[in-house]
Amino acid sequence: MKLPPLKALPVFETVARLKSFSAAAAELAITQSAVSHQIKQLETYLGEQLFWRSGRSVTLTDEGRQYFDAISSALLQVERASEQLLGHEQSRIRLSVFSSFAVRWLVPRLPELQRLHPQIDLALEMSSENPVLSERVADCFITIHPTVPAYSYEHLYTERLFPVCSQDYWQRIRRELGREGPEGRDEQPLSSEDVARFPLLSTHSIFDKAAGDWEAWYREVGEPIPDSARVQHFSHMLLALEAARFHQGIALTNDYMLSTRKDSADFVRLPTHSVITGDKFYFAWKTSRRREKGIQMLRRWLVDEAIRGGLRSE
Repeated sequence: MKLPPLKALPVFETVARLKSFSAAAAELAITQSAVSHQIKQLETYLGEQLFWRSGRSVTLTDEGRQYFDAISSALLQVERASEQLLGHEQSRIRLSVFSSFAVRWLVPRLPELQRLHPQIDLALEMSSENPVLSERVADCFITIHPTVPAYSYEHLYTERLFPVCSQDYWQRIRRELGREGPEGRDEQPLSSEDVARFPLLSTHSIFDKAAGDWEAWYREVGEPIPDSARVQHFSHMLLALEAARFHQGIALTNDYMLSTRKDSADFVRLPTHSVITGDKFYFAWKTSRRREKGIQMLRRWLVDEAIRGGLRSE
């Protein structure tokens, strides 16, 4: 078996991950010259330049990126196999997750994860867009695109949008619509025309177009957005929901945004229809790592929480 200089491999992985020789030296507790020596030795063995050096920063060459993709996975498997034989139960897992899902649903639940599975050391990588499924990014993912063949997927949630507003704004809506009867007895649904009388807080990122969320909501009942509607635009659902909290109008949100946080009681779900966006949220992990206990514990916990919180059925 012909192997490269084995001492150089974890050094290469650390430099590639941190994009810095000095940061790699600090993490590995060796000198920067020792890092440079190991990288030079590996490059000589491979006959390829692995990094482009520019001042204090370094970037992978195309050959270096290809080598890193293969080596990082192999080193991780060696580390986890060794930990299992040594009886070390701790599992270090990087999870890439959408910012709204992380802030509103996952982070409030982390104390329960730590209580049930203290051996899981979870590091969150927040993403504003659907993440690229690669071990260079994370070990596992929350994604809406279950299309990469090398990964396995567990369904967590099918997204639906429904209108909400603040408690105070709901009282204003009831006054202006002449529905000031006893609270709890007003079961008459709001019509789409009723909703359009108030400012519509729109999230651009859901459909990647201005007012795309409200267009879909009105299309559900076969109508366009009324010309008289006042639409206020936000880039992210977190922003639109904050505007709704501060009595600025009606926002479209989904189940996970209101399923955990104590401030969910600040909002009222309006008595009207909802719309399915077509997005489905999945927990994704590399199929070759399906036997890793930490990933499977995290998968089962996420599914249990999704069921318990009403995001998916049994």
